[in-house]
Amino acid sequence: MSDSPSEDLADRPASWPVTRSRDLHRDAWMVALREDTVTRPGHPDDEFVRISLEHPGAVVILAVDAEERVLCLRQYRHTSQRVFVELPAGLRDAADEPPVETARRELREEAELGATSWQPLLSTFASAGISDEVQDIFLARGLFAAPRGDFVMLHEEAEMEIFWAPMTDLLDAVLAGRVRQGPLAQAVLAYDVLKRRGGFEPM
Repeated sequence: MSDSPSEDLADRPASWPVTRSRDLHRDAWMVALREDTVTRPGHPDDEFVRISLEHPGAVVILAVDAEERVLCLRQYRHTSQRVFVELPAGLRDAADEPPVETARRELREEAELGATSWQPLLSTFASAGISDEVQDIFLARGLFAAPRGDFVMLHEEAEMEIFWAPMTDLLDAVLAGRVRQGPLAQAVLAYDVLKRRGGFEPM
């Protein structure tokens, strides 16, 4: 183990050889499950299987008002069997739409809000060991009412609760483990760090 210069502290692209690949599930929706047989570079006899969840990516919005309150949702997630405290978010399901435009649309559709200021907070791989999903997290400020138009809330979203939480209370809840949804925790922690460092653009 050796120290490396700070400029080398970065993820880098790579692709190991795949000898076989088959779909375990693929349909007209946005995600698919694939099984790959992989080998280590230079070791063609060392084969192993990895499952990959193909995902188009998502956006997440930390919407903060002038009183340092965060727009939050309570939403049921069947896979985890929990009602989570979450932030507005959505799939990048429009092929050529820039992430910030998807974020604008999702904030309007889920919370009937728009924002005059948009700033990238983080871009993270949600679970790199099994999925290629990238989550782009944005800070939205200068909030104003923006009707959702003809968008209809269905399924879990039809039961979603919208509420405002003081940023300090939300940070405490994250640190205490009472609020555990990953993108929310990442957004709140990044906001706290950037605020302490003076990293926000003026409104």
